[in-house]
Amino acid sequence: MPQRSIPGLDGLDIDALIGDRQPEAELEITVDFVRGRSVLITGAGGSIGSELCRQLVRFEPAEIIMLDRDETALQQVQVSVDGHGLLDTKNVVLADIRDADAIRDIMLSRRPDVVFHAAALKHLPMLEQYPDEGWKTNVLGTLNVLRAAAAAGVGTLVNISTDKAANPTSVLGSTKRIAERLTAWTAADTGHDYVSVRFGNVLGSRGSMLPLFAELIRAGRPLTVTHPDATRYFMSIPEACHLVIQSAAIAHPGEVLVLDMGAPVRILDIARRMLEATGSPSDIVFTGLRSGEKLHEDLIGRGETERRPVHPKITHTSVAPIAPCDVDGCVPGQVDPSALAMAA
Repeated sequence: MPQRSIPGLDGLDIDALIGDRQPEAELEITVDFVRGRSVLITGAGGSIGSELCRQLVRFEPAEIIMLDRDETALQQVQVSVDGHGLLDTKNVVLADIRDADAIRDIMLSRRPDVVFHAAALKHLPMLEQYPDEGWKTNVLGTLNVLRAAAAAGVGTLVNISTDKAANPTSVLGSTKRIAERLTAWTAADTGHDYVSVRFGNVLGSRGSMLPLFAELIRAGRPLTVTHPDATRYFMSIPEACHLVIQSAAIAHPGEVLVLDMGAPVRILDIARRMLEATGSPSDIVFTGLRSGEKLHEDLIGRGETERRPVHPKITHTSVAPIAPCDVDGCVPGQVDPSALAMAA
C-alpha cells in the first residue's frame, strides 16, 4: 500500500501516524447519476469540496459548477480542475450560501441536476463562542440551498455532515444535525434523492489537527492535546470523497449515510508519533476538553438504526425530519446553544 502524505507534513507517512488501515476489497458502485449532467458543489474551495470537484470529473459530468464565497479558494480549485486560474469562466461562481436570493437565482439560472453541499463552518470551539454564525451558515445556509435546489428541480442533493451530528453536544454538532433533519424533510416534501453523508475527521483539511501539529513543531512550540484519552475517527480526504460519491449512488431519499471510519485513534498517540518521526524536542501539553467537546465521538446516534445493505463501508440510517417553519423563527443574535441542542 503506498504511503499517504499530506502537503506541509514533509512527506510523513500518514499510516504510520494514525495506524495502518489496510483496505478491504472495495465495492465500486456504478455512478450513473453524474454522467452527462450538470453538477454544482457548494464550498467548492474547501478541502472536501475541492476534492469532490477533482473526483467528479472522471465520471464525465456535462459541467461542474464550483461555488464558494472565497475567491482565492475558487482560483486554487480551478487550477486543480481546469489547469488554469483565470476566474473568467461560468464554472466558477462567487456566492455565499447565507444569501438566499443569490443562491436561488444561481440554481434557477444554471439548473444543476446534482448538488453536493459542502459549504459549512466546522471549527467546534469557534462556534461555541459564536453560535449565531453556526446557525446562519450551517442551518439557514443549508436551508437556502435546499429551498433553491427544490425550486430548480434538482434531482439529487448530498448534504455533507459530520460525526458530531450524532448525539450532539456542541453548536457544531447541533447545527449539522438540524441540517440533516432539514435535508430529510425536503426529501420527503419533494420525493427527490436528497440525502446526508456523515463522517469524522479528514486528514489534512484546512485547520485540522495534523497540519496544526506540524506548524507547532516547525515553530518549536508544544503540541496541545485536550485530554490524554481523547480519540477521534480519521479518514483521508480522497477516501472520504470517494465514499461520499458512492453513497450518493445508493442512497434513498432522506437517508443519512455513515462512512466506515475504521477504529478511533487516540490523539495523544498521534502527537507522540509525530514528535518521534520529526525528531522534535517539543513537549505535549494537555489543555482540557473544550466546551461542547466529547472525549470520544459517535458515528451513530441514540435511537438510530444501522444497516449495510449494499456497500461494506457505508451504513444507512435516518433522522427525524424537521420542517423549515420550525427553524425559520430563530433570529440571529438570539441563538441559545442549549436551545440548539433541543432542536437537534
